Amino acid sequence: MADQTSTPAVSPCGAPSGGGGGAEGAAPQQGGLGSMLLPIVIFILIFYFMILRPQNKRKKQQDELLNSITRGDSIVTISGVFGTVREVRDDSFMIEIAEGVRIRVLKSAIQTKRAPGGPVATEDKKD
Repeated sequence: MADQTSTPAVSPCGAPSGGGGGAEGAAPQQGGLGSMLLPIVIFILIFYFMILRPQNKRKKQQDELLNSITRGDSIVTISGVFGTVREVRDDSFMIEIAEGVRIRVLKSAIQTKRAPGGPVATEDKKD
């Protein structure tokens, strides 16, 4: 039989690899920059599509609603006050809530615009 001397296995980088249990075999694996950035990019995309995009869409719809309100339109404020626009100002509306009773309301306090003589335009879900 041939001489059987044990030689330690050598890794491709030239360091002995074996079950020695020494400190040289316990080197941590280092990931590339891409493996660290991938979860961050995924988080940013989720944040954008779940939070920022719907918020911007709602703001755009609210701005369109406010720009479409003119004198004589029926509106509902966020506090539930029904009224008719009597005057449009730069940052507010003068609305008439009863005959001879006018109040000044900020534009940001307008929730919906009502159809003339119709019910409040809301998003009703039918089952």
